[in-house]
Amino acid sequence: MDQVREKPWLAHYDPGVPPEIQVPDIPLWRFLEESARRFPQNVALEFLGKTLSYQELWGLARRFAQGLKDLGVRPGDRVAIMLPNSPQFVIAFYGTLLAGGVGVNVNPLYTPRELRHQLADAGAETLVILDHLLPRYLEVEKEVPVKRVVVTGIKDFLPFPKNLLYPLKAKRDGLPLGFPKREGFHAFAELLKRPPAEPHVPDPEDLALLQYTGGTTGLSKGAMLTHKNLVANVLQIDAWDPTSKDLVGKGVMLGALPFFHVYGMTVAMNYGLFSGYKIVLLPRPEIKAIVEAIEKHQVTHFPGVPTLYVAFNNFPGIEKRNVKSIRICLSGAAPLPVEVAKRFEELTGARLIEGYGLSEASPVTHSNPVLGLIKKGSIGMPFPSVDAKVVDEEGKELPPGEVGELAVKGPNVMKGYWNRPEETQKTLKDGWLFTGDLAKMDEDGYFYIVDRKKDMIIAGGYNIYPREVEEVLYQHEAVQEAAVVGVPDPYRGETVAAFLVLKPEYQGKVSEKDIERFCRQNLAAYKVPRIIQFRESLPKSSVGKILRRELREEFAKKQG
Repeated sequence: MDQVREKPWLAHYDPGVPPEIQVPDIPLWRFLEESARRFPQNVALEFLGKTLSYQELWGLARRFAQGLKDLGVRPGDRVAIMLPNSPQFVIAFYGTLLAGGVGVNVNPLYTPRELRHQLADAGAETLVILDHLLPRYLEVEKEVPVKRVVVTGIKDFLPFPKNLLYPLKAKRDGLPLGFPKREGFHAFAELLKRPPAEPHVPDPEDLALLQYTGGTTGLSKGAMLTHKNLVANVLQIDAWDPTSKDLVGKGVMLGALPFFHVYGMTVAMNYGLFSGYKIVLLPRPEIKAIVEAIEKHQVTHFPGVPTLYVAFNNFPGIEKRNVKSIRICLSGAAPLPVEVAKRFEELTGARLIEGYGLSEASPVTHSNPVLGLIKKGSIGMPFPSVDAKVVDEEGKELPPGEVGELAVKGPNVMKGYWNRPEETQKTLKDGWLFTGDLAKMDEDGYFYIVDRKKDMIIAGGYNIYPREVEEVLYQHEAVQEAAVVGVPDPYRGETVAAFLVLKPEYQGKVSEKDIERFCRQNLAAYKVPRIIQFRESLPKSSVGKILRRELREEFAKKQG
């Protein structure tokens, strides 16, 4: 009973979900090896018509590992991977681990400036990159430590005749193909001709991944995630979902979330491979391709972000599409508006549960239950083996209902930030990871993110949480997407600004005054947006998170 009193959420776990998980001392790549042994002929990856079985994928990852070793990659060396979701991404990441290397996820949308920072900061001497993206690297190659570049093209893993037609299309679209024929450049396909490597067996506490975090506070930092961290998070996800046991070796995972983002990597790629699922890879999370993939492959798992579910709900003719195969969807990376979840569940019959995580925790720490009570607007309860608390400015634990900073602890929490001891000390204290998110816990142990510490608006002395205002805006029938930020105000210090995308059928028919009137009916006067702007789109990160900071900056520029 003590444990339940101390951790009230344990009383609300689904039947069969354990309070703790055992984390075996294994490398992350063991999951792929095990699935290749259990399901050798099952399809592991499906990519634009091309399939790879588990046996083939395991063999290719080991060949790639040998290729890296032959090029001089040694245990502990950082290998940067700048690829979209594709077989090459999975092979390169698992091949890196099998060679004893440390993966460094690089966003394919990075500008040369961002790329330079990350490669230099990580000390990456090896880069695996898509040929289309090479010009960006060539701009900074003299300023980074990279010694060897492994280049692949989308066509390398396309089925016949797409592999022959693709170069013609790329040429027509003005996309660069191939790579310089000079020292230090190698073809991905050549490395796959090596004999399979003997896997390197690391210590579980050895680094597996440097995951660079968004950089909203300046330059991005590398979260050091170990084999143990990543193994633990996959096993926590598995323990959390008692309904998926009958899908092992049969489920279909939609790989639409980018794998270079730790949420896509853990929930779609690593958990998908651990479970022996077919992973349907989409190089870009475009809604038309997503709907078609769900229909064609009878997808059972669709992890996503709120903007993807918004796009799904508003996809023309979605009511008539065959999307009932979906069983479960975990939404993360940003708050899930209640109305969006409700509509998605009506359309699919699936369970859409909001969770929470951050790069520093591999990433998932909380989720609503798969079977039990989903509390709308809540991120749910801590995962097995995760402890969580809400603390005040001094780090003292607060009682239920009070707002403070969320801190978490568990086997999935990072070692620290790469080469940043001061930042590590600020964020990790006695094993607790201080998230920078403002939260509260209710009596049942369900947690609610109130907002990012730095997104909170202080207007005329009042604390206003953008998320609360956004939830109200999403209830308006005309609103497709909403973002609320604080902007400077000479009288109140800050004031509330709302940026909205209207549904197509309401454009030109709903005014700013209509929105303001609706807000006044549902919010205290000081929370009502004083500035309301309609836009065609909202700025988003590569994983689909709405970028409030950009909206603030744009607004400031316009004000001069």
